[in-house]
Amino acid sequence: MRLRGTLAALALLIIAVDAIPQTAVRRLATVAALRQYPGYYHMQNVLLHGELVESGPRFVLRGGEAEIAVVLNNQSTPSGIVEVRGQLIDIGRFEPGDARVQAYTGPLSLAPENWPRPGEELVINVTSVGEAQLATTPSVRGLALQPWRFDGQQVTIVGEFRGRNLFGDLPSAPGKSRWDFVLRMVDSAVWVTDLRPRGRGFDLSVDARVDTGRWLQITGTVGQDRGLVTLTGTTIATATPPQMTAAPDEDVAAPSVPIEPGEVVFSSPTEGDVDIPLASSIRVQFSRGLDPASIADRIRVSYVGGAVAGEPPAPLGFTFNYDAGPRSIEINLTSPPERFRTIRVELLEGIRTFDGAPVTPWALTFSVGG
Repeated sequence: MRLRGTLAALALLIIAVDAIPQTAVRRLATVAALRQYPGYYHMQNVLLHGELVESGPRFVLRGGEAEIAVVLNNQSTPSGIVEVRGQLIDIGRFEPGDARVQAYTGPLSLAPENWPRPGEELVINVTSVGEAQLATTPSVRGLALQPWRFDGQQVTIVGEFRGRNLFGDLPSAPGKSRWDFVLRMVDSAVWVTDLRPRGRGFDLSVDARVDTGRWLQITGTVGQDRGLVTLTGTTIATATPPQMTAAPDEDVAAPSVPIEPGEVVFSSPTEGDVDIPLASSIRVQFSRGLDPASIADRIRVSYVGGAVAGEPPAPLGFTFNYDAGPRSIEINLTSPPERFRTIRVELLEGIRTFDGAPVTPWALTFSVGG
């Protein structure tokens, strides 16, 4: 963990970004998830379990094998497992000249060329600290907040079926199988992998919102995969919704900056490729998961230029499929293209990530062979 700031400098940073509206939105997470997906949690209100540990001039929150710096804002530091509420700040996602972080650049005398990259320096601006019980009975919430307590164990939990992260409950997908889905309980969620959501009297689609909301009982083995809590399922059955008491409303800080946009990180073919086989599919991968409903009518495939000089470019028929696991769209032409033609693929404005952020428009040009 690379953290150059002192507690005083970080506290000044928090003051600079703290004058923001109030709302009641909070994401349950682990320290490992914050470190793995800082773009998803940046400026979001989070709730975590762990131990507060003094490390030199600062405190860190340690959860499992991961830790993260905290600014306590005069909160108490009880021993043992604590519940921390606060806002995650990724310093590197601000520009050095941003007025909100001028207080940070001053004490540290950071020149722009030495500014941390996104994900390098993370800190939680703490709003409250309270004692937390060590999780002993498996539940969606217990797994989501203290997965290290059940790692490798076989457990049975009950939760609400949310499809393949159709509501953006979690920052990414493990991509273990075609049936992976999210199981949610109130404000916490985990991934169920390697288990088709089908059983006696039900057969649910992981890509259909109409199938969400069903309550399921899952037995499986707990694991952690790149900051995601997973349950490798073995059995599944319908369940009765448990009686739940609504959590009291709380005032928490609303994000003061937009959620980071999604963008294309890989394509096959790549820009400018030539002699691509006529029957090849086109694959585009994204930095973050997408909202599948936002994709339709926002993909365009056409020739570049007409077959005869002066003719307008002709559109090409295609089908597409979005796979949430690798966060990719596969495009297939409905008929082979003309030989030796140049093709342009465009992703138009309006595609969104699963948590509502815009995806930067993108285009790819390549040529097919004979």
